[in-house]
Amino acid sequence: MKKNIVILGTQWGDEGKGKIVDYLSSKSSYAVRYHGGHNAGHTLVVNKKKIILHLIPSGVLHSNVIGIISNGVVISIFDLVKEIKMLEKNHVFVSKRLFISHAASLILPFHIAIDIAREKRLGVNAIGTTGRGIGPAYEDKIARRSIRVGDLKNEKTLSIKLSKIVDYYNDQLVSIYKCQPFDCKVILKDLLEAKNIIIDMIQDTTVILNNAIKNKKIIIFEGAQGSLLDIDHGTYPYVTSSNSTIGGVITGTGVGPKNLDYILGVTKAYSTRVGNGPFPTELHNDIDAYLSKKGNEFGSTTGRKRRTGWLDGIALHHSVQLNSLSALCITKLDVLDNLEEIKICIAYRNVNTLEIYTSVSFDNLENMQPIYETHPGWMKKTSGIKKIEDLPHAAKNYIKCIEKIAGIPVHMISTGPERNDTIVVKHPFL
Repeated sequence: MKKNIVILGTQWGDEGKGKIVDYLSSKSSYAVRYHGGHNAGHTLVVNKKKIILHLIPSGVLHSNVIGIISNGVVISIFDLVKEIKMLEKNHVFVSKRLFISHAASLILPFHIAIDIAREKRLGVNAIGTTGRGIGPAYEDKIARRSIRVGDLKNEKTLSIKLSKIVDYYNDQLVSIYKCQPFDCKVILKDLLEAKNIIIDMIQDTTVILNNAIKNKKIIIFEGAQGSLLDIDHGTYPYVTSSNSTIGGVITGTGVGPKNLDYILGVTKAYSTRVGNGPFPTELHNDIDAYLSKKGNEFGSTTGRKRRTGWLDGIALHHSVQLNSLSALCITKLDVLDNLEEIKICIAYRNVNTLEIYTSVSFDNLENMQPIYETHPGWMKKTSGIKKIEDLPHAAKNYIKCIEKIAGIPVHMISTGPERNDTIVVKHPFL
């Protein structure tokens, strides 16, 4: 039996990872967020009730699961507290089973202000960030000036560090961006109030996780965003500020690579992207409108409409290689139920040179035009189907085509938003 499973996105995020983590977590002991911040949004539907999580691992909806927010995450403590209280209102209590890494960096109000100010200044050249302060918080981490969760335990040290960093950002906000400065005392007061709610959760999570591995506990590592947004391997500069590929698990938790048993890549049956950046298979027609409405393609974090397109097989194969994926989980198959034909990108053509590529550098997609393979739609309802043999013939052929392009098997298929609207071809734990 496989003990340690990574679940990550193969596209530009919003692949439906949260639902899959939630589905598999019933058999696990730990669910771990290892990178990103509250710019990620995992939407879960349990008993027809929608719950959106941004920082807390999706697996905590199961009372047997211990949630870990590890050192690779940047944390807005104020949003974390809101999320804890939201779960409590929904009768999900995590105070005794959520642990936060002492080494995780904090997102503070000035990070958000500088993020928004920079994007506004860039105008049409903006990256398209969520404006949540993620990038600036990671900048501080790399520059070795960030305030970390563990600093909350010492008010004197916290006050000194906070004063220095507030001065650093106020200088920029006032002189460059003509924004209002922040009052260090107000931020400190707010931090100390929030600290009282999470103080008992602050731990060395690397020790917790390695002890769990030693004791043969089952762990699910939950990715945020998607592989094509990776800071090193994505569509730079239109990327997130962390490693959303497999390497982020190792650096973001302190768990060694030999302890990862299985890596499941979650892939939407079509493609979407939020924000700016190249998107070769993007649609601007009635199919785009259909996918947006049928798939409810609006960000759970920002509410922004997602850009939609056909499944990009070249991008998918790129993600398979980057992450050494064991298998795929296809989500939102039911969204395609009413389409007469479905396309998959199988190659790119450079619009300038007319050369054809089946692999390219993913920081150089601007001049790439998709070459499609067209498949017949199934025009039948797949929503709620639980067995692969019950899928329409054309839908099964579509899955086989994805397997051929990716070079790995499909082990799970999601056919609806509910936890149990899931086909398990081969269980990841087996």
